Amino acid sequence: MFGRKKNLNEELAQPLPDGRPGAKNRPTPKRRDQEAANRRPLVVTDRKVAKSLDKEKRREAYAKQRQAMVTGDDSGLPVRDKGPERRFIRDYIDARWSIGEVLLPVMLIVLLLSLVPYAPARFAVFLLVYGLLAVAVVDAVIMWRRIKKKVVEKFGPDKVPSGAAMYAIMRTFQLRPTRMPKPQVKRGQYPA
Repeated sequence: MFGRKKNLNEELAQPLPDGRPGAKNRPTPKRRDQEAANRRPLVVTDRKVAKSLDKEKRREAYAKQRQAMVTGDDSGLPVRDKGPERRFIRDYIDARWSIGEVLLPVMLIVLLLSLVPYAPARFAVFLLVYGLLAVAVVDAVIMWRRIKKKVVEKFGPDKVPSGAAMYAIMRTFQLRPTRMPKPQVKRGQYPA
């Protein structure tokens, strides 16, 4: 009663007598104080910090996308690969053997054979390569027509994604282990 007045810090430092469990046992902070504590600039003024934050965000996004490419998780895939129609196309291509897959290894062999000085051998290799390329293109076109027919049957005529033909043909010409997103089906395991 006759003692000195306690300041706010001393009052807060002393535990309250009832000390109920679950109670916060301190006064509610003022709204303006909370808003001031949470206030951050919209744009970071320090360029080094901004660059490192941006780099870290891109690294995290890339890691998430990379993981989705390996697991086939549709939520993390890039827009180019998202959707049930694209998954159906990928699964159909991954389930079949195609001549386009063999094209790259054959081209490496042809590169070595082109060093042979014998002219008729070079000409034969030349004809073989262009013949194989023509057969691979015909195979890819026939494959796309089949896939398109199946996509229309399953999803409807207006659900064939734009650019799907090039998407399918480019995937056909890639070696199976290098395809991204990774193949989720085995050979011969065609989608229903």
